[in-house]
Amino acid sequence: MTTSDKVFAGPIPEIYDRLLVPLLFETYAADLAERVAGLKPLRILEVAAGTGALTRAMVSRLDGRVHITASDLNQAMLDRAAARQDAAVAIDWRQADALALPFKEQSFDVVACQFGVMFFPDRIRAYREVFRVLNPGGHYLFNAWDRIAQNEFPYVVQEALQPVFPEDPPRFMERTPHGYHDPERIRLDLSAAGFEAITIEPLSRVSRGRSALDVATAFCQGTPLRSEIEARSPDDGLDMATRAAAEALTRRFGNGPIEGKIKAYVVSALRP
Repeated sequence: MTTSDKVFAGPIPEIYDRLLVPLLFETYAADLAERVAGLKPLRILEVAAGTGALTRAMVSRLDGRVHITASDLNQAMLDRAAARQDAAVAIDWRQADALALPFKEQSFDVVACQFGVMFFPDRIRAYREVFRVLNPGGHYLFNAWDRIAQNEFPYVVQEALQPVFPEDPPRFMERTPHGYHDPERIRLDLSAAGFEAITIEPLSRVSRGRSALDVATAFCQGTPLRSEIEARSPDDGLDMATRAAAEALTRRFGNGPIEGKIKAYVVSALRP
């Protein structure tokens, strides 16, 4: 993972929230929020909250007694999340590094993370931080994407960019969002951090975009893939890459609204 892989700033948060959240994250947020609600926690920490897809899903399923602290490394993402959340709901928005959580030991009943663990530069260290802030008997729930070949939209987008940048094709999607897809690796990392009762469940869904251009824009302009593209061609590379991705998506999935298969793993672990 490169340094820019973790940076969600500038125009990225708005495009991410407007296009990528409904495309990829809302359906998995609903699933993860149901699992969290089933544990009946009173204090929840969300790590890598992004623009708040999981936060909103949890709020809609939990009663007013539950306190949610939503954290993210990127303040711009949290600002977008807070602006979208009903002001009547009390959420503590905190900028925080997952490798050094600014919370006391044994402060939370559940820690949840929606597609964030892939971005942690030291996952065992991040998992130990989660272990530290969880109460004994508390649960850590998160999801992570399967390999890129099992996720049609990002796979097609990545392949479309290879001829655009033949000498150095951008590999952000494969390297980071889809770079932590081995269930055994996940299990070993959690065990090394002290967790027990680890379950890892594959979960497939269908991603729906309003058009090939929307999907191409979501990935090329609403993720750190944008930084890779702009580094290779600062002047017109972003438009060129977005067009190439849109054309490839149209060839694969047709005109008008399009659908593609997506697959992730849902993970649950217990602090004994």
